[in-house]
Amino acid sequence: MFAVIKTKGYQYLVKKGEKITIPAFIGDPGTKVEFDEVMMVKDNNDTKVGSPYIKGAKVRGIVKQCGRLPKITVFKFRRREKYRRKKGHRQHFTEVEITDIIKK
Repeated sequence: MFAVIKTKGYQYLVKKGEKITIPAFIGDPGTKVEFDEVMMVKDNNDTKVGSPYIKGAKVRGIVKQCGRLPKITVFKFRRREKYRRKKGHRQHFTEVEITDIIKK
C-alpha cells in the first residue's frame, strides 16, 4: 500500500515505515503529525484518485529528526561590470517516519 501526499508545496510518494525528508519545520522530534491532503491511495487492486484530494483519507507519521540542511552558496555576477553578490543559505528540514495510511 502506498499513497501520494502533498505538504508544504511538495508531493511525496509514501509507504508505511518509510522516512521522508520535508524541507520545512513541522514539529519537534517525537510529535505526531497527520497529513490530510492525500491525492492518491493504492492498495493491491484498489486505487483511489482524488480530485484534487481524497475525502477522509489520512497519512499519519512521527517526527524523528529536525535540523538544517548543508549550506548552499548563491553567487551572481555580471561579466565586465564589477558586479558580484555572494550569499549562503541553509534550509530547515524535518524527517518524518510514516506510521499509518488510512483510506476511506
